[in-house]
Amino acid sequence: MTASPITVLTTAVALTALSSLAHAEAGEPWVLSPDMGYGYTRDGKMLTYKMGTSNAKELFKGAKKVPRQTLFFVGANGQLYMRSGPFLEGDGSFKFGADQ
Repeated sequence: MTASPITVLTTAVALTALSSLAHAEAGEPWVLSPDMGYGYTRDGKMLTYKMGTSNAKELFKGAKKVPRQTLFFVGANGQLYMRSGPFLEGDGSFKFGADQ
């Protein structure tokens, strides 16, 4: 079974967000690897997979690029969400930060 790139990125975002609140506050860049797949399963588990190139054509079928200015986050219910639109203030601070 192959995950779509949006699923891969969504999961990577969730894993990164869950790994440390300090990273979210600092606005540090993610480290994503092009040879890894990141999956978000039906039951809400987040997994990583080592990817190959033998079926790359199938991987990109139905895949969509993630638009710029997309924010991924996990709600209090543990559900993964994404929101398109600005998430930074004019001064570069996080629009939805704890200081708000």
